[in-house]
Amino acid sequence: MASTEVAVIGTGWCGGIRAESLAKSALVDALHICEIKPERLKEVRALTNPKTATTEYQDIVANTNISVVYISTTPEGTHYPIARDCLKAGKHILLEKPIAIEFWEADELIALAEEKNVKFTIGYSQRFNPKIAYAKKTIAEGKLGKVVNVMVSRHLSRNLGKKIANRVKLSPAAMESTHDIDFVFWLLDQTKPAKIYSQGAYGYMKELNGSYDCMWSTVTMEDGTLVVIGGGWNLPPSYPNYCGTWIEITGTEGALILDDTARDHWMNTVSDGTHYPMSTMPGEHVDHVFAGQMGPETIHFLEDCLLDRPVMVEASHARMVMETYNAADLSAEIGEPVALPLSNHSIAQLADMKARQAAE
Repeated sequence: MASTEVAVIGTGWCGGIRAESLAKSALVDALHICEIKPERLKEVRALTNPKTATTEYQDIVANTNISVVYISTTPEGTHYPIARDCLKAGKHILLEKPIAIEFWEADELIALAEEKNVKFTIGYSQRFNPKIAYAKKTIAEGKLGKVVNVMVSRHLSRNLGKKIANRVKLSPAAMESTHDIDFVFWLLDQTKPAKIYSQGAYGYMKELNGSYDCMWSTVTMEDGTLVVIGGGWNLPPSYPNYCGTWIEITGTEGALILDDTARDHWMNTVSDGTHYPMSTMPGEHVDHVFAGQMGPETIHFLEDCLLDRPVMVEASHARMVMETYNAADLSAEIGEPVALPLSNHSIAQLADMKARQAAE
């Protein structure tokens, strides 16, 4: 078997989980890590024992022995240039969401991956949530009949909302509900979004970065299926990265209700009060057992590369998700439904909206 060398660029929260997962895998012959913060680089280096550790991502790009790269950098504006350079070097890429900030960036990355004939996927880890995978299986087997409605309500603690909002000016739809848009469109892969109507409500986050505390979006699919997705990041401080989600799927022949609020395991201590361990969206390492979605997702992509099989999340699908949450932002701004795919007029409105926000 050929030697497999992989790299993780950006080893913060998500990148750290990926690096640790790869370091434990027998499929990896050598791990390389890149992190711009020296203290974090030192910490992850001690944890994963990589072959190399650097603060310059171009060292990863230039290393011809590295064939697979995981890009977990923040702020999100760094995704495009780093992914572009890695793709040009002919490396397989798993890129954290979002695929890009601008549509032309996403289009160029997709074209580069096709030109170089390499794997390119986006990190939508909720597809590796067993409950979501079960919903996919149930729908595919026809147990619910024709799906009539999907409702997702996801809320984060303001600890995490503040952390995200401090680094980038993107909405809850773009930074949180994007996961739900992705997996709902995956569940309903026989149809596509036709229009979206969104509204947002201000509260705690407004003074921080001008963002809504929550956004609710109604998506009408081409076949008439109704999708309602709500996302907020203003729950009172709790377990640092707590995420609670409720999902309802109804069809002509049945219904599926999924409780992903982590209420089935809680810890209460004198010093810290009530915590909901293992409640974060990506997951967390628990000794020899990995709890969560990001570990399996990380190894799955590596296996996709080694076995030359299709990736879990097609980049073109991630581009459609990107278009949808941008349409949600525009709809909330103008107070009207927005048709999908976006028209030239809507794209111009979106550009004007972003320019106004940047000026503010």
